[in-house]
Amino acid sequence: MTPDELEALRLVDYEGLLQEEAASLMGVSRGTVWRLVESGRRKLLSMVIEGRPLILMEVGAGGEIGRRA
Repeated sequence: MTPDELEALRLVDYEGLLQEEAASLMGVSRGTVWRLVESGRRKLLSMVIEGRPLILMEVGAGGEIGRRA
């Protein structure tokens, strides 16, 4: 799961913000928040239903995404 997916899930599902509010805080469009939430939820459900591990990804200084150690 990417940091942006986790942040979108935290703001929308945990904090209870509207997608528009989360988008404003994250500096992205509402559509981007929707995509991040849907992708994050899919990964969480896969973890729960299929017993997959939750792997948090980290974004490097150059924008590259890799596994968090």
